Amino acid sequence: MCSHCSCGQPTATVKPPRARRNLELQHKLLHRNDTEATHNRERFAAAGLLVLNVLSAPGAGKTALLERVARQWSPGPVGVIVGDLATDNDARRLRAAGARAVQIQTGDLCHLEAALVGRAFDQLDTTGMELLLIENVGNLVCPTAFDLGERLRLALLSVTEGEDKPLKYPALFKSTDAVVINKVDIAEAVGFDRAAALASLAAVAPRARIFELSARTGDGVDALLHWLSHHRQPVPTPA
Repeated sequence: MCSHCSCGQPTATVKPPRARRNLELQHKLLHRNDTEATHNRERFAAAGLLVLNVLSAPGAGKTALLERVARQWSPGPVGVIVGDLATDNDARRLRAAGARAVQIQTGDLCHLEAALVGRAFDQLDTTGMELLLIENVGNLVCPTAFDLGERLRLALLSVTEGEDKPLKYPALFKSTDAVVINKVDIAEAVGFDRAAALASLAAVAPRARIFELSARTGDGVDALLHWLSHHRQPVPTPA
Protein backbone atom coordinates (compact mmCIF):
# COMPACT_ATOMS: atom_id res chain seq x y z
CA MET A 1 0.00 0.00 0.00
CA CYS A 2 2.88 2.38 0.71
CA SER A 3 4.14 2.03 -2.87
CA HIS A 4 0.65 3.04 -3.99
CA CYS A 5 0.33 6.17 -1.82
CA SER A 6 4.00 7.19 -2.31
CA CYS A 7 4.27 8.21 1.34
CA GLY A 8 7.93 7.28 1.38
CA GLN A 9 7.68 4.39 3.82
CA PRO A 10 9.65 1.24 2.97
CA THR A 11 7.98 -1.94 1.78
CA ALA A 12 9.41 -5.43 1.83
CA THR A 13 7.38 -6.94 -1.00
CA VAL A 14 7.51 -4.40 -3.82
CA LYS A 15 10.75 -3.36 -5.48
CA PRO A 16 10.94 0.45 -5.29
CA PRO A 17 11.49 2.58 -8.38
CA ARG A 18 14.84 4.15 -9.05
CA ALA A 19 16.02 6.13 -6.03
CA ARG A 20 16.21 9.49 -7.80
CA ARG A 21 12.70 9.27 -9.21
CA ASN A 22 11.25 8.03 -5.91
CA LEU A 23 12.77 10.92 -3.97
CA GLU A 24 11.41 13.48 -6.41
CA LEU A 25 7.91 11.99 -6.17
CA GLN A 26 8.02 11.93 -2.38
CA HIS A 27 9.30 15.51 -2.23
CA LYS A 28 6.53 16.80 -4.49
CA LEU A 29 3.83 14.90 -2.58
CA LEU A 30 4.95 16.09 0.86
CA HIS A 31 5.56 19.66 -0.35
CA ARG A 32 2.01 19.86 -1.66
CA ASN A 33 0.68 18.35 1.57
CA ASP A 34 2.70 20.77 3.73
CA THR A 35 1.30 23.72 1.79
CA GLU A 36 -2.24 22.47 2.44
CA ALA A 37 -1.38 21.83 6.10
CA THR A 38 -0.19 25.41 6.53
CA HIS A 39 -3.48 26.63 5.08
CA ASN A 40 -5.41 24.35 7.45
CA ARG A 41 -3.41 25.58 10.42
CA GLU A 42 -4.24 29.18 9.59
CA ARG A 43 -7.93 28.37 9.28
CA PHE A 44 -7.95 26.42 12.55
CA ALA A 45 -6.24 29.27 14.39
CA ALA A 46 -8.64 31.84 12.94
CA ALA A 47 -11.52 29.73 14.26
CA GLY A 48 -9.93 29.53 17.73
CA LEU A 49 -9.63 25.74 17.58
CA LEU A 50 -7.25 23.43 19.38
CA VAL A 51 -6.67 20.64 16.84
CA LEU A 52 -5.29 17.18 17.61
CA ASN A 53 -4.15 14.52 15.18
CA VAL A 54 -4.96 11.20 16.89
CA LEU A 55 -2.97 8.18 15.69
CA SER A 56 -2.84 4.50 16.58
CA ALA A 57 -2.99 0.97 15.27
CA PRO A 58 -6.46 -0.43 14.49
CA GLY A 59 -8.28 -1.53 17.63
CA ALA A 60 -6.32 0.59 20.10
CA GLY A 61 -9.47 2.44 21.13
CA LYS A 62 -9.29 5.77 19.28
CA THR A 63 -13.01 6.04 18.66
CA ALA A 64 -13.90 4.97 22.20
CA LEU A 65 -11.58 7.62 23.59
CA LEU A 66 -13.01 10.32 21.33
CA GLU A 67 -16.53 9.32 22.38
CA ARG A 68 -15.47 9.77 25.99
CA VAL A 69 -13.88 13.16 25.28
CA ALA A 70 -16.98 14.31 23.36
CA ARG A 71 -19.19 13.45 26.33
CA GLN A 72 -16.99 15.01 29.02
CA TRP A 73 -15.47 18.05 27.29
CA SER A 74 -16.82 21.46 28.30
CA PRO A 75 -17.69 24.07 27.36
CA GLY A 76 -19.09 23.67 23.89
CA PRO A 77 -19.24 20.80 21.40
CA VAL A 78 -16.33 18.75 20.10
CA GLY A 79 -15.66 18.43 16.37
CA VAL A 80 -14.25 15.22 14.90
CA ILE A 81 -12.92 14.48 11.42
CA VAL A 82 -12.76 10.71 11.03
CA GLY A 83 -10.58 8.82 8.57
CA ASP A 84 -11.34 5.20 7.63
CA LEU A 85 -10.79 3.15 4.51
CA ALA A 86 -14.53 2.37 4.38
CA THR A 87 -17.84 2.81 6.26
CA ASP A 88 -19.10 5.75 8.33
CA ASN A 89 -19.51 3.64 11.47
CA ASP A 90 -17.14 5.73 13.60
CA ALA A 91 -18.73 9.04 12.61
CA ARG A 92 -22.16 7.70 13.54
CA ARG A 93 -20.84 6.54 16.92
CA LEU A 94 -19.31 9.94 17.58
CA ARG A 95 -22.44 11.84 16.61
CA ALA A 96 -24.38 9.67 19.07
CA ALA A 97 -21.88 10.77 21.75
CA GLY A 98 -22.62 14.43 20.98
CA ALA A 99 -19.74 15.26 18.64
CA ARG A 100 -20.05 17.09 15.34
CA ALA A 101 -18.45 14.48 13.12
CA VAL A 102 -17.51 14.32 9.45
CA GLN A 103 -16.40 11.01 7.93
CA ILE A 104 -13.64 10.70 5.31
CA GLN A 105 -13.61 7.38 3.45
CA THR A 106 -10.10 7.06 2.05
CA GLY A 107 -10.62 3.92 -0.07
CA ASP A 108 -7.16 2.36 -0.39
CA LEU A 109 -5.29 5.40 0.95
CA CYS A 110 -3.59 4.35 4.19
CA HIS A 111 -3.45 7.80 5.81
CA LEU A 112 -5.19 11.16 5.88
CA GLU A 113 -3.74 14.06 3.92
CA ALA A 114 -4.13 17.77 4.61
CA ALA A 115 -6.28 18.43 1.54
CA LEU A 116 -8.79 15.77 2.63
CA VAL A 117 -8.95 17.29 6.11
CA GLY A 118 -9.43 20.76 4.68
CA ARG A 119 -12.41 19.65 2.59
CA ALA A 120 -13.94 17.85 5.57
CA PHE A 121 -13.45 20.96 7.71
CA ASP A 122 -15.58 22.91 5.23
CA GLN A 123 -18.51 20.71 6.28
CA LEU A 124 -18.19 21.36 10.03
CA ASP A 125 -20.23 23.89 11.95
CA THR A 126 -17.60 25.33 14.31
CA THR A 127 -19.96 27.66 16.17
CA GLY A 128 -19.11 27.49 19.89
CA MET A 129 -16.43 24.87 19.22
CA GLU A 130 -12.96 24.96 20.82
CA LEU A 131 -11.68 21.42 20.22
CA LEU A 132 -11.29 19.57 16.93
CA LEU A 133 -10.04 15.98 16.88
CA ILE A 134 -8.76 14.29 13.72
CA GLU A 135 -9.06 10.52 13.99
CA ASN A 136 -6.46 9.29 11.52
CA VAL A 137 -6.60 5.98 9.68
CA GLY A 138 -5.52 3.07 11.90
CA ASN A 139 -1.89 2.73 10.85
CA LEU A 140 1.43 3.18 12.69
CA VAL A 141 3.56 3.97 9.64
CA CYS A 142 2.16 6.11 6.81
CA PRO A 143 0.27 8.81 8.78
CA THR A 144 3.48 9.83 10.55
CA ALA A 145 4.85 11.68 7.51
CA PHE A 146 1.76 13.81 6.85
CA ASP A 147 1.17 17.10 8.65
CA LEU A 148 -2.56 17.83 8.70
CA GLY A 149 -2.34 21.30 10.21
CA GLU A 150 -2.79 20.05 13.77
CA ARG A 151 -1.36 21.80 16.80
CA LEU A 152 -0.74 18.58 18.76
CA ARG A 153 -0.29 14.88 18.01
CA LEU A 154 -1.66 12.21 20.29
CA ALA A 155 -0.76 8.53 19.93
CA LEU A 156 -2.64 5.63 21.52
CA LEU A 157 -0.99 2.45 22.74
CA SER A 158 -3.30 -0.30 23.95
CA VAL A 159 -2.14 -2.67 26.70
CA THR A 160 -2.98 -5.53 24.31
CA GLU A 161 -0.47 -4.43 21.65
CA GLY A 162 2.83 -5.22 23.36
CA GLU A 163 5.11 -3.12 25.51
CA ASP A 164 7.74 -2.76 22.76
CA LYS A 165 5.42 -1.14 20.20
CA PRO A 166 7.16 2.27 20.54
CA LEU A 167 10.51 0.60 19.78
CA LYS A 168 9.07 -1.06 16.66
CA TYR A 169 7.47 2.14 15.36
CA PRO A 170 9.75 4.88 16.70
CA ALA A 171 8.98 7.50 14.03
CA LEU A 172 5.34 7.76 15.07
CA PHE A 173 6.00 7.96 18.79
CA LYS A 174 8.84 10.45 18.33
CA SER A 175 6.46 12.76 16.49
CA THR A 176 3.84 12.87 19.25
CA ASP A 177 3.25 15.41 22.00
CA ALA A 178 1.41 12.91 24.17
CA VAL A 179 0.83 9.17 24.40
CA VAL A 180 -2.25 7.50 25.84
CA ILE A 181 -1.82 4.01 27.26
CA ASN A 182 -5.37 2.75 26.86
CA LYS A 183 -7.38 -0.17 28.27
CA VAL A 184 -5.57 -0.14 31.63
CA ASP A 185 -8.66 -1.75 33.14
CA ILE A 186 -7.62 -5.06 31.52
CA ALA A 187 -3.86 -4.64 31.95
CA GLU A 188 -3.54 -7.33 34.59
CA ALA A 189 -5.68 -9.80 32.65
CA VAL A 190 -3.47 -9.54 29.54
CA GLY A 191 -0.18 -9.56 31.49
CA PHE A 192 0.77 -6.00 30.56
CA ASP A 193 4.24 -5.01 31.76
CA ARG A 194 3.78 -1.33 32.64
CA ALA A 195 7.44 -0.71 33.51
CA ALA A 196 8.59 -2.14 30.17
CA ALA A 197 6.10 -0.01 28.25
CA LEU A 198 7.16 3.16 30.04
CA ALA A 199 10.81 2.31 29.39
CA SER A 200 10.08 1.88 25.68
CA LEU A 201 8.34 5.25 25.56
CA ALA A 202 11.15 6.93 27.48
CA ALA A 203 13.65 5.58 24.96
CA VAL A 204 11.94 7.00 21.86
CA ALA A 205 9.67 9.81 23.12
CA PRO A 206 11.20 11.15 26.34
CA ARG A 207 9.39 14.50 26.12
CA ALA A 208 5.92 13.13 25.38
CA ARG A 209 3.27 13.48 28.07
CA ILE A 210 1.93 10.07 29.07
CA PHE A 211 -1.63 9.35 30.17
CA GLU A 212 -2.72 5.97 31.49
CA LEU A 213 -6.46 5.52 31.22
CA SER A 214 -9.43 3.42 30.24
CA ALA A 215 -11.68 4.91 27.57
CA ARG A 216 -14.25 2.23 28.45
CA THR A 217 -14.58 3.05 32.16
CA GLY A 218 -13.43 6.67 32.07
CA ASP A 219 -10.70 6.16 34.66
CA GLY A 220 -7.83 8.58 34.02
CA VAL A 221 -9.62 10.58 31.32
CA ASP A 222 -9.89 13.70 33.51
CA ALA A 223 -6.12 14.17 33.43
CA LEU A 224 -6.16 14.12 29.62
CA LEU A 225 -9.04 16.62 29.52
CA HIS A 226 -7.15 18.93 31.87
CA TRP A 227 -4.10 18.79 29.59
CA LEU A 228 -6.24 19.58 26.55
CA SER A 229 -7.89 22.47 28.37
CA HIS A 230 -4.47 23.91 29.17
CA HIS A 231 -3.67 24.01 25.43
CA ARG A 232 -6.84 25.80 24.35
CA GLN A 233 -6.42 28.40 21.63
CA PRO A 234 -7.10 32.07 22.40
CA VAL A 235 -10.59 33.15 21.40
CA PRO A 236 -10.27 35.08 18.10
CA THR A 237 -11.03 38.79 18.28
CA PRO A 238 -13.91 39.88 16.03
CA ALA A 239 -12.80 41.96 13.05
